[in-house]
Amino acid sequence: MDPKANKEAPVPPKTKARTKALKAKKEVLKDAHSHKKKKIHTSPNFQCPDTLRLWKESEHPQEEHPRRSKLTALPSQAPLTTEVAVMEFKDNSLLVSIVAVKASEHRIKQAEKKLYDIDMAKVNILSDPMKEAPDNKIGSV
Repeated sequence: MDPKANKEAPVPPKTKARTKALKAKKEVLKDAHSHKKKKIHTSPNFQCPDTLRLWKESEHPQEEHPRRSKLTALPSQAPLTTEVAVMEFKDNSLLVSIVAVKASEHRIKQAEKKLYDIDMAKVNILSDPMKEAPDNKIGSV
């Protein structure tokens, strides 16, 4: 037998390149998808993945301004003029007034000094729970 007869017919270079490219393509596709596993869904409800949620810019931005004090007026509304209050004022120089509920001792002192030009030694705040109106009584010496 002739050794030349056993050899195959020569393949043109274009076909050789094409087969090589197809083989490479197969390998790349096989490699890219070979690591993927099928996800096992254990819940019947779909859980949306967390995404970045940015705050919206306000269409009408509010102007910044300082907050006003809720006690703009003097906290002292009126002096109490009952018989007991007048007796306390005469005997112990104790002044009794009705003031706002949210007034602090410091603001009450300032208000009394402004109204009556007196220096107060002490401020006692007594709230009356039985009264319907939200007022407090104070005593000052």
